[in-house]
Amino acid sequence: MYQHLRIDRAGHVARVTLNRPEVRNAFNEALIAELTAAFAALAQDASLRAVVLAGEGKAFCAGADLNWMKAMAGYSWDENHADAGRLAQMLWTIYRCPVPVIARVHGDAYAGGVGLVAACDIVVAAEGAAFCLSEAKLGLLPATIAPYVVRALGEQASRRYFVTAERFGAAEAQRLGLVHERVAAEALDAKIDELLAALVANGPAAVRACKRLVQDVAHAAITPPLRDDTARRIADIRASAEGRAGVQSFLNKTPAPWLAD
Repeated sequence: MYQHLRIDRAGHVARVTLNRPEVRNAFNEALIAELTAAFAALAQDASLRAVVLAGEGKAFCAGADLNWMKAMAGYSWDENHADAGRLAQMLWTIYRCPVPVIARVHGDAYAGGVGLVAACDIVVAAEGAAFCLSEAKLGLLPATIAPYVVRALGEQASRRYFVTAERFGAAEAQRLGLVHERVAAEALDAKIDELLAALVANGPAAVRACKRLVQDVAHAAITPPLRDDTARRIADIRASAEGRAGVQSFLNKTPAPWLAD
């Protein structure tokens, strides 16, 4: 079904792997379309509890494919706008995936690759991973990825790295908050499996609700409507079948029902 992606499913976890290693998993129109379609399909899967996003070969994602960039050089404004809109839609589809998305980052994550990382919920990077918002070197700017990168990297760090296009490593990315876990390359999959085990052990509906809650309240003013909205959310989940069963399992010291799935 997919030419540039590999999708593997085991239990409640899907693994989406960028599969263009010959170009370090660089974006082109086809890969963008396939990622958008893949995550749109995963969003409809009620049994899904987590997604791992990874890259095949030596790099996570090196940004834009050179041949794609050559084609863009001849685009009109309208064609450029439509093209950028497709990338923006892809990032939004990943960001709004109902379940947590874990980025498995190794090698380079450049330009749009940093945007891909920033759209994920949990980022695990190998020690040797490198990041670069390189657009300014080409006389461009990281516009479509900016809403996700500024949230993940922070405004002050973005002010620096957007304009300098400096390369920075996994340790700096972790210090700035873009990366959650930094491990040796050989420990990358073990750390991701550890995180997946934690996610799958939690209430499936609760995890989805928690992800949406963070996105909805992170930059919202604490107004009476927001306070009421949060009260409604906890009331909804307390009254749900999963919420009732989870609390009873805790009180009775019995396994939660979703652990048997």
